Amino acid sequence: MSVVEQYARAHIVTDLLEEDRGAVPVVLRYDPGQDPRCVHMALPGAVPREWTVDRELLERGLRAPAGRGEIRVWPCGRVQAVVEFHTAQGVSVVQFETKTLTRFLRRTYAAAAEPVPH
Repeated sequence: MSVVEQYARAHIVTDLLEEDRGAVPVVLRYDPGQDPRCVHMALPGAVPREWTVDRELLERGLRAPAGRGEIRVWPCGRVQAVVEFHTAQGVSVVQFETKTLTRFLRRTYAAAAEPVPH
């Protein structure tokens, strides 16, 4: 099984910033050998964060609002999706193009279906 890593551009949406920082680089990663049910999202910032997101939650959230624990996902219009991360320090809201997340999820399912080498 192969590790899937994809670089994406996303907008971090927050009331704390007075200016639009534009799109920032986000790393989407899936390692079926580590945890076949989850993907990882590495966000930049003064304190970079990596979040573990259930693949099924991410997929459901592309079609309709979904959430579990500290993570919420929902469609935003026809071409964007929002992923919201809650912590004791506050909330991070990240906006992606839906097609980017869909493409990444397809790659993760293909990687999970690969036969194990002998």
